[in-house]
Amino acid sequence: MKEMTSEERVLCVLDRNEPDRVPHFEWAIDKKVRVALAPGCRSLNDFAARMGLDAALAEPDFSKETAGPGRWRTEWGYTIQESQEEHGVEVESPIQNMQDFERYIPPNPDAPGRYSSVEKVLLEYGGKKAVIVHLNDVFSIPRSLMGYENLLMAIAADPDLVSALVDMSVDINLSMAKQLAWRGVKIIYTGDDYAGDSGPLMSPAHFQSLFAPGLRRVMRGFKEMGLRVIKHTDGMIWPLLETIVESGIDCLDPIDPVAGMDLAEVKAAYGRRIALKGNVDCSHLMTLGTPEQVSAETRKTLRVGAPGGGFILSSSNSIHSSVKPENYQAMLVTLREYGRYPVNA
Repeated sequence: MKEMTSEERVLCVLDRNEPDRVPHFEWAIDKKVRVALAPGCRSLNDFAARMGLDAALAEPDFSKETAGPGRWRTEWGYTIQESQEEHGVEVESPIQNMQDFERYIPPNPDAPGRYSSVEKVLLEYGGKKAVIVHLNDVFSIPRSLMGYENLLMAIAADPDLVSALVDMSVDINLSMAKQLAWRGVKIIYTGDDYAGDSGPLMSPAHFQSLFAPGLRRVMRGFKEMGLRVIKHTDGMIWPLLETIVESGIDCLDPIDPVAGMDLAEVKAAYGRRIALKGNVDCSHLMTLGTPEQVSAETRKTLRVGAPGGGFILSSSNSIHSSVKPENYQAMLVTLREYGRYPVNA
């Protein structure tokens, strides 16, 4: 098979076919790891270009203002505290009840400059890398606007408020998706996590009543615009998995092994309906293990995930600040050696 471009490779996988080789990219790679492996690299996308990763990432632009030492108030109205990772933690949220919601004005999806960063990435990498843009579906925006604890309590105490927030999230993300599709974006991913290591953050019944209708609506809208969708959610999601798959996603990420999600089981159950992305353990193995152990696990993951196509190799979440650079390098070297079809890892 002739060499594919990264965009062709990823699109082939999302159609659940075998490309020339197994593609690879990560949603986040910590700056310390990037600089250790590619000294002088300026950004995640610069690292991806220098290291031969298959995707360039982008997201819509939202403004923020200083709200204290190490704190930023976003255009959405919630406040983020800086952390040791490159993303922060929400510490203050603008909505506590229905009255707050009724007064709340969300960011305008059509505001001037909203897609400047996306346009720059498309201009630099379009047609070469798979340009993938981060949106949300039904959980992350309600969580940020209410805060984790308040949202989880409202699921039982104020379901009408939760439903209103979900509908708002769907509407805004469909509006942004329309803008992205018009600009030539082909792939998006939604980063809303529904579960922890022990199970979903809400009961399956609550997920079905409050979140699944919005999930189906937003995925249907994305697909009607011609967008491919990679759905990210960590945790033990078996109780929700059928609902997630039937919503219309193209690919599931990251098949979290620490939470008991087994790649072989998910592939057997859903590999004919969706593509899969994952799932070399970044919680323990890539932080505490050796390059030899990471290489062995990468080969095992290729043996399980790659046959028949429809598979993207990645970590089980991200290359965070505790991942040893030499371990991530071992994954990349192993993929280059064993990831070409027909895979013989």
